[in-house]
Amino acid sequence: MRRVFYDAASPAATAAAALLTDEFDVRPRPPTASVEGVVLTSDTIAPAPGPRTRLLGVVEATAPGPWPAAWYGLVPVGAGRPLVARAVANAFADLDAAAGRARLERELGELNAIGLQLSAERDLDVLLETILTKAREITRSDAGSLYLVEDAPDGGRRLRFTLAQNASVAINFQAVPLPLDETSVAGYVALTGEVLNLADAYRPPPGSRFQINRWFDEHAGYRTMSMLVVPMRTPQGETLGAVQLINCRPDFDGPLRSAAEVAEHVRPYDDRHVRLVGSLASQAAVALANRRLYDSISVLFEGFVKASVTAIESRDPTTSGHSFRVADLTVGLAEVVNRAERGPYGSLRFTVDELRELRYAALLHDFGKVGVREHVLVKSKKLYPGDLDRIRHRLELLMRDLELGVTRRKLDLALQRDRGYAEHAAKLDAELATAIAELNEALDVILTLNEPSVQSQDFTSQLLRITARSWEDHRGRRHTLLTPDEAGVLAIGRGSLTEAERREIQQHVVHTFQFLAQIPWTREFRRIPEIARSHHEKLNGTGYPFGATGDHIPVQSRMMAIADIYDALTATDRPYRKAIRVEEALEALRDEQRTGALDGALLDLFIDARVFERGD
Repeated sequence: MRRVFYDAASPAATAAAALLTDEFDVRPRPPTASVEGVVLTSDTIAPAPGPRTRLLGVVEATAPGPWPAAWYGLVPVGAGRPLVARAVANAFADLDAAAGRARLERELGELNAIGLQLSAERDLDVLLETILTKAREITRSDAGSLYLVEDAPDGGRRLRFTLAQNASVAINFQAVPLPLDETSVAGYVALTGEVLNLADAYRPPPGSRFQINRWFDEHAGYRTMSMLVVPMRTPQGETLGAVQLINCRPDFDGPLRSAAEVAEHVRPYDDRHVRLVGSLASQAAVALANRRLYDSISVLFEGFVKASVTAIESRDPTTSGHSFRVADLTVGLAEVVNRAERGPYGSLRFTVDELRELRYAALLHDFGKVGVREHVLVKSKKLYPGDLDRIRHRLELLMRDLELGVTRRKLDLALQRDRGYAEHAAKLDAELATAIAELNEALDVILTLNEPSVQSQDFTSQLLRITARSWEDHRGRRHTLLTPDEAGVLAIGRGSLTEAERREIQQHVVHTFQFLAQIPWTREFRRIPEIARSHHEKLNGTGYPFGATGDHIPVQSRMMAIADIYDALTATDRPYRKAIRVEEALEALRDEQRTGALDGALLDLFIDARVFERGD
């Protein structure tokens, strides 16, 4: 019964209140405590009431006023019961309307906050937990379940019992697939798109095609009473699942430990609950659809990145797997940085998105090699195969010319009937054998110098002698075995590339940036081109392509540089260089650090945390 208070000091208010005792809970207004309800008063200087109170002034019909603005309405002194009761009823109606507006505003605020939370959540498990938890909160439900529609292995569709919550009974939950048909409540709702609101789940409407599974209740000693099942449908009409809420208990917070407590505290879900959960289920469907779309786009992009890396590495089979190993090592180092509590990077933390950004940058760091000519990219010796073949042919021609020259000279001696023919012929044969041996020896030196490993000073001296040496053909013309350009290539001190070829290879980082900059990256991946471009920069300015120094090099690129160098040194598939042992590779990295090229703090973390073992 609703309460009506009156000022006991006012005879008019007291008399008006006496008319309402059969319909309202009428009592004197306490002198100090605030009240909630309707107050009959004649006090024109009383303070303004709270939001849950309405003041009705009881005044003389001919009184001139003015009346306090805090008064909701006026009742004439001596008015009959119908007029006073109507005025009080109107005041309560206004209180109900205000409470309804406040509740609507609160619920809209809650739904808006829930919508923002759902739209921002990227972890699917957390998203599902949030959907069910919020649905239970706004309906004051004791328990609930979440069902999702998914593809079945046979190509059809099925329902998955995905999540369950219960405030009264501990649940040993395990997700299980269910048939998508009308025999279950969730299946019926998911198929038809209808809302089911059952006052007693054990007593479904007559003719219902669905049945209530009581297995959980029977094994857990629970009693499912009121039930509200709402489909999660997208604006396009696709049903993604169903939210099932159990046992609405609007005025009770404790666990329901018995059927008697269920009967005492559980109420049916009302239309307001249906509207609220319907709105939340729609938001949940949109959030879930967006999550699935995001996941599918992520899978698609992941596949594109991997396919791109595989395609690029297929141009140079000797580096197969390099980009994947570098990505693994780089992300591993970033995860170690995240755990570091001291040192220059003790406060640096990478988010999940930043780790993904770094991984993609590392995977794509050599993508620009698509712009490098293939014969330069795969060059494993100092001379290209065709160049070496020309030298071999040149040597064979020289040998034949020498043989032909000797043969002609022998013929001339024979025609001259030289008595010393045998002696002269033997001498010519000895000279020929010496020249051919010199040519073969020169070829052996050339083949040795053609290897990309660092050669000794002795081989360099031999190259100079071969370059200066010439042989005379049968016509008296002199020829060298090597051209100046060929000799210059063989004189390369380290590796297999000329300076021009090295610059072309180094341009791959520029090509990488130019390619990656064409991709419309999302905000969380916008630094991928910059990170990938800078992985060959060195802190002391000796790197490329720009010779950047210090803080001008992103920390992600510094980590990638360590991973890239380590993998290049230890890779077993490089024909132009033998792999070195792990200890030697780490010492080589330390040498780079000592020259100021690599970040010492990052290298310490790389070695101390044994990040390099991730590639084993």
